[in-house]
Amino acid sequence: MLTKRIIPCLDIKDGRTVKGVNFVELRDAGDPVQLGRIYAEQGADELVFLDITATVEKRKTLVELVTKVAQTVNIPFTVGGGISSVDDVKALLQAGADKISVNSSAVKNPDIIDEMAAEFGSQCIVVAIDTKNLDGVDFVHTHGGRKPTIKVTQEWAKEVMERGAGEILLTSMDHDGTKAGFANDITSEISSALSIPVIASGGAGNMQHFRDVFTAGKADAALAASIFHFKEIPIPALKAYLKKEGVPIRI
Repeated sequence: MLTKRIIPCLDIKDGRTVKGVNFVELRDAGDPVQLGRIYAEQGADELVFLDITATVEKRKTLVELVTKVAQTVNIPFTVGGGISSVDDVKALLQAGADKISVNSSAVKNPDIIDEMAAEFGSQCIVVAIDTKNLDGVDFVHTHGGRKPTIKVTQEWAKEVMERGAGEILLTSMDHDGTKAGFANDITSEISSALSIPVIASGGAGNMQHFRDVFTAGKADAALAASIFHFKEIPIPALKAYLKKEGVPIRI
């Protein structure tokens, strides 16, 4: 059985790590280079670095910052934000990223997933899906969660897999920053329907939430931000708990 992964997320705005609730009310959480190094030392399995306003502000991810973060960590490292072309991917991989994450640009032009997967391999391509439940239907949102689309989340997840995505980063906007637990229902639904890994994001508040998303939610990995940034849950303690609970985890 494959081990489950714990992934701290560095949401970047203006070169700093930030964290909000339901994608708004952002507050400073520290220096991303320093945080990345600390998490790698603590035993995080991977890191995700998302320049959360890159698409909104119509600029590219901060390649220099990516280079600095990559130089300080020895674990797989995914980068997203404002990526819309094969050239963008090439620049970020050359800067030190192991994988890239696309969201808004993939919704706007789904063919970009096929192109990126063909050029760099599916293992490099993560498609991030920000989902919100509206009147009982899960819809994809773009531009940092600011723009709703008419795409149904479950259908879009299947399409991106078929186009060559190697992994999906599924963020529940309804759960994001609430610390009330992950969106286990939709995570389980998508994980069960797809043959590629699903990273669950949004809602982590305690150690049991991680256990639940790995068992009930059937997630392959769990991503969190504020509970790690503000030292509410140490990664070594979380992994020890999960191992005790029978969750396959790398210590």
